[in-house]
Amino acid sequence: MAQTLKTPIAGLHHVTAISGPAQENLDFYTRVMQTRLIKQTVNFDAPEMYHLYYGAEDARPGSVLTFFNREERGQGQAGVGAALSFAYAVRPEALAEWQAQLGGEISERFGADVLSLRDPHGQAFELVADDSAGPWGEFHSVTLWVGDPEPTAEILKDVFGYAFAGEAREPGGRRLRYVLPGDAQGRVVDLWQADVAVRARPGPGTIHHVAFRARDEAHQSALRNALLDRGEKVTEVKDRQYFKAIYFREPGGVLFEIATDGPGFDVDEPMAQLGASLKLPPQYEPRRAEIEASLPPLVSESA
Repeated sequence: MAQTLKTPIAGLHHVTAISGPAQENLDFYTRVMQTRLIKQTVNFDAPEMYHLYYGAEDARPGSVLTFFNREERGQGQAGVGAALSFAYAVRPEALAEWQAQLGGEISERFGADVLSLRDPHGQAFELVADDSAGPWGEFHSVTLWVGDPEPTAEILKDVFGYAFAGEAREPGGRRLRYVLPGDAQGRVVDLWQADVAVRARPGPGTIHHVAFRARDEAHQSALRNALLDRGEKVTEVKDRQYFKAIYFREPGGVLFEIATDGPGFDVDEPMAQLGASLKLPPQYEPRRAEIEASLPPLVSESA
């Protein structure tokens, strides 16, 4: 019999998306969105590609947005089996200021005002008015596009500890909300079921995976065992330098990661200097000259 985990997930850890050219991505998220560049590194599986990390000033889990940066401008397609959007929490009085700067439409969702936007490469994201919003850069939620919400909801409820919090009809489909107890960053997950199914196609403007937060390696191990007990195909633990990670595709097709808090983003550079220089995984350090020559130069406020 599948076990129900007693210690729930600790909210969102990070969201990883795919962008177009790195400099455009960097300019938007640091200069326009005012998040902090907290890490310049490369894709572990494709070191000729930047992997840029943005977040709150203290780089806390639950605020971290990362991008695999493709220099080509081909567009991806959001659809069934992938995350649709992420949302930042903002103080209600700040929402109008953000709209004045960024444009976009404000609508109401589950009693809160939501500003819907797209970044320069087409990625959908939102700003949600939230009285409990903390430091700028913390996530409010993520939206997953699934064909049948129930199997995904079972993972969220039975393993991760989310509770059903309501359903709303919106133009083009229905939205089901699941919420963690407590005040964790990114404690809301919405499931979107569209009236017309569209197949996801990876590329700029789409989300690659959603990472949930394990407090430590023991918590991560317990979550992994609970998933394996249910018959989910979960990877072995992978060392991502700044956290330990496991991966699996939930029944709706969305790639989930569970990442630990530690060792943290200051493991290879001081907190005050995060994002100031290119950091490579140890296996790529001998190829630094080659990799640096293959990457386009970046001009950042952290450099």
